[in-house]
Order: sequence, then C-alpha cells, then structure tokens
Amino acid sequence: MSLLTIILNILLPPLAVFMNHGVGATFLVSIVLTLIGWIPGVIHAFIVNQ
Repeated sequence: MSLLTIILNILLPPLAVFMNHGVGATFLVSIVLTLIGWIPGVIHAFIVNQ
C-alpha cells in the first residue's frame, strides 16, 4: 500500500476505493459507510485496499 493510498484512506475513503477498484459495488458501499460515519468509511477503505 502506497503512502498516497494510506493518506486517501484516512482523508477521503471513497476516493481511495475508487482509485483502486473503479465504480462498482465496493465504491458505493464506501460512499454509504462514509456518509453514515467517517470511521466506518475509513475502516472499509483500509480493508478493501489491502
């Protein structure tokens, strides 16, 4: 995992997921989790971008 990915996982989780996986179900889940709360979005981004 690059430093840029780690920073984006923390600051903008959906953008980090989009950069690695494109538009799809994973990206939509990331957006929903980030809207529910920032922490769930960050956790999801780190799990998906391993």
